Amino acid sequence: MYNIALIKGDGIGPEISESAISVLETINDKLDLKFSINQLDAGDGALKNTGKALPDETFDAIKSSDACLKAPVGETAADVIVFLRRELDLYANIRPAKSYPNMNALRDDVDLVIVRENTEDLYQGKEFEIDGAVVALRIITEKASKRIAKYACQTAIQRNLQKKVTSVHKSNVIRKSDSLFARACAGVAKEYSDISFEEMYVDACAMNLIRQPESFDVIVTTNMFGDILSDESAQVVGGLGMAPAANIGDDFALFEPVHGAAFDIAGKKIANPSSFILSIKMMLEWLGTKYDDKKCFDVADKLESIVFDVVKSGIKTKDIGGDKTTLEFTHEIVSRLS
Repeated sequence: MYNIALIKGDGIGPEISESAISVLETINDKLDLKFSINQLDAGDGALKNTGKALPDETFDAIKSSDACLKAPVGETAADVIVFLRRELDLYANIRPAKSYPNMNALRDDVDLVIVRENTEDLYQGKEFEIDGAVVALRIITEKASKRIAKYACQTAIQRNLQKKVTSVHKSNVIRKSDSLFARACAGVAKEYSDISFEEMYVDACAMNLIRQPESFDVIVTTNMFGDILSDESAQVVGGLGMAPAANIGDDFALFEPVHGAAFDIAGKKIANPSSFILSIKMMLEWLGTKYDDKKCFDVADKLESIVFDVVKSGIKTKDIGGDKTTLEFTHEIVSRLS
């Protein structure tokens, strides 16, 4: 049995968390893959109720679990997800962007992954005010650059599609830190003779994600560039509603939908839970790898196929132009899990 920590989040978080729980419970009942689900509080509501966005008991429960699912939180996101990334050394942020039917993708053949370094860069928040100016320190290390490059190369091999890694940086302008990142990626790529490797400046990559997104396989880049490009890639395939994400370290991983808490539709029960459901698919794949559990891979494949078939049939929630509630859409998913 896998012990899963589930952060219910804010806004639409509790609503799509119910969808995630329904999917996991159905897998429990019908597919003989067992989960124990520990529902936890973190985010704006937790801050209001306990004085901490990430209560100590929540953090302790996450650390003792096999994996964590996190629904979106509100204004306290930095105190929750950024803290967890750093404290648990979840150095690889994995953001697939894949075309699904009826989702207004630019093309129907996009299938790429952005592998984003998750612990360094400007997101360390080392900023200082000096005489009417602000100085922000951008920290890029060889160690972190090499390990994210290795993760990207291994991802390209596992996907077994184009087997191509694109290193994205801006070394022609940010000459020290980005040149270090570029050298580290190129050096690691030489150890993988069965993949092709290319480099691209971040502005060119942003353009090519629009112009020819089908040409990408695995993009590896720094923290801030990856944050921006991954949202762009999600829009390329139709929006954040179908975009899952993983934060992965050597010993632990956290999975979450890319989108935010969407307070404007919270309580209306119309939110698309697909990104959270696809995050479960990513979690299953990670568990399957960590514990050498083929059943996890089989269920992951089945779950994604069901999501694909459901949206292909035109079944969508009201927030993305359909006529289904969150509960009705979830029912379409779980009814096909067998």
